[in-house]
Amino acid sequence: MTPTVAGSVPVRPEPVLVDPVPGDRVPEPVLVAARAADDKSGRDTVVLSLTEPAGITDAFVVTSGQNVRQVRTIVDEVERRVRAVGGGTPQHVEGLDDARWVLMDYGDFLVHVFLEEARAFYDLEHLWSGVPRLQWSAEEVVAAPR
Repeated sequence: MTPTVAGSVPVRPEPVLVDPVPGDRVPEPVLVAARAADDKSGRDTVVLSLTEPAGITDAFVVTSGQNVRQVRTIVDEVERRVRAVGGGTPQHVEGLDDARWVLMDYGDFLVHVFLEEARAFYDLEHLWSGVPRLQWSAEEVVAAPR
């Protein structure tokens, strides 16, 4: 049951922010993808570490754009930059037709690029609120050891 304030307004738990640490399994291309989205003005870009709870992938990068054109620009930049650091190309890309929610599947990680209203509707951060959010910096590379 979701806790409430004064019995009516749901309260979401605060996300746990952690720094990538030596031995962390989050691959460098995840952080590159987050920075690429940020460089194209992706809004509220977060990296969710899923190494422990899910086991299906190491991380989600979640970001949003203000319009379809920006969503596509973010997707293009993420793909270009991840490929440039040796992360390859996505195994699958879904949602480019309407660009409300584009899913880029890199195998080890997933990139979700939403239109803002679609992000609010699907609310992945709430769905995965129990997993750590990785600190990342747009200015510097914070890479996990290989």
